[in-house]
Amino acid sequence: MEDAVYTQVKTSIKRILKIDLTNYKDEQMKRRLDSWLVRSHMNSWTDYFNLVTTDAAEQERFRNYLTINVTEFFRDPGRWDTLRDEVIPYLIKNAAENRRIDPLKFWSAGCSIGTEPYTMAIMMSDTFPRQTYSLLATDLDREALLKAKSRGPFSQDDIRNLSAAQRQKYLMPGPPFHVKDTLQKNIRFQEQDLFADRFESGFDLIVCRNVVIYFTAEAKNVLYAKFHAALRPGGVLFVGGTEIISGSKEFGFQNFGISFYKKA
Repeated sequence: MEDAVYTQVKTSIKRILKIDLTNYKDEQMKRRLDSWLVRSHMNSWTDYFNLVTTDAAEQERFRNYLTINVTEFFRDPGRWDTLRDEVIPYLIKNAAENRRIDPLKFWSAGCSIGTEPYTMAIMMSDTFPRQTYSLLATDLDREALLKAKSRGPFSQDDIRNLSAAQRQKYLMPGPPFHVKDTLQKNIRFQEQDLFADRFESGFDLIVCRNVVIYFTAEAKNVLYAKFHAALRPGGVLFVGGTEIISGSKEFGFQNFGISFYKKA
């Protein structure tokens, strides 16, 4: 896709879908858009946008395509072991030392179809059953959020990291699989644009994994600063296995192990 065409496409997407693609890496998004136009069997973007503006169902399909969802329960299990064994105990201790009596406050940013917040709920139930907490789960993809709120369905691949005991305890019989409604009691799902919308604050833990890899360096910096502001002192940011916050100290973070950053 030529740069001039891409500029026009971005303008149309922002006008019609209210999604700003300037935060995404250009070449990656160009390939994704080119693929979509071919799959749509349209001759040009002009023809396609004429369709999108008159067909609400097509508009929603296009919107959902632009958000990238690759997820599973306990993705990168070793990182979740660190969260369970080191980070959550630290957060509980930190709250006790500050004489807090309110629940721990978690946020799954870019929660996709819900495997991440439900993984959090499983981990808390298994290891910290007496610890109170609230969990905000947000995403821009309305279709993914609907699936998350509906507790599935999830595929065999989605649940491959769950033990047999966890499957029996937390899932309805399948396939396809749905999580039991008890896992949803502490979770609040909400549509959110990470760049356009204001963040809540006072979080003990923000989980944002494999989301910022699609963004430009400038957009990442904006997001890390907003995450820092949304964390309470001593709060922790949990990022993807291949994500490293360059110059983390400049944002006010301290390394807290691989994939974890603590607010100084």
